[in-house]
Amino acid sequence: MGAYEGKRAVVVGGTHGMGLGVVEELLAGGARVLLTGNNEKNLEEVRGRFGPRVQAVRADAARVGDADVLAEAVRETLGGIDFLHVNVGVAALEPFTEVTEETYEWMFGINARGAYFTVQRLAPLIAEGGSIVFTTSVTNATGTGGMSVYTGTKAAVAGFARSFASELLPRGIRVNSVAPGFVHTRSGGFTGASAEERAAIEAAGDQATPMGRHGTVAEVARAVLFLGFEATFTTGAELPVDGGLGPALQPFD
Repeated sequence: MGAYEGKRAVVVGGTHGMGLGVVEELLAGGARVLLTGNNEKNLEEVRGRFGPRVQAVRADAARVGDADVLAEAVRETLGGIDFLHVNVGVAALEPFTEVTEETYEWMFGINARGAYFTVQRLAPLIAEGGSIVFTTSVTNATGTGGMSVYTGTKAAVAGFARSFASELLPRGIRVNSVAPGFVHTRSGGFTGASAEERAAIEAAGDQATPMGRHGTVAEVARAVLFLGFEATFTTGAELPVDGGLGPALQPFD
């Protein structure tokens, strides 16, 4: 019997990267999974790979109406939710002097508003004793230059998580966040970056991270599922998964 046998899980942003890693672990453990994405090609790849083991729903986190569509899909296919992972995020690397209203609204619309209203719409479907895990970012601790808007969106999500944790206590629903650092994913975390730009970011990330490397998708997924299922006396917390980057650890000789 798998670790997640009989559990009903929803992964928002589950077609690639860290979200897909969480989906893989959930399926390996026997969970029933509904995932979302906004790229039809990615959704088709997931459907072809996993077949009927997953329900893949197209939903744009920036559109509140899509959260209502998602809630209805959850009612029809799962009936309810034991675990919800909200893994939405886009980023652009820009000095704050060059940020436009368009990029500001784009990032806040997906990362913050999208995360907020997704949980608002899905919370009534979460079973008593269930859990929610958000993906935030190491930038909440580092204040990385060139990422002021992205950092603001993820700091907002961390704040949402703590408030939701308080409001959902009466139903026994725990709400936590994981804050990844540099992690190996297909996009490198930067939508639209060229291969050369991603390579430069990766090299800089390895150099900045005290553990000297990027994390893996599997390492982040294990942290997400630890908070989701095992950390039964933890709520309102943000768990760094960043190789020591957040606290700026240094080796001691």
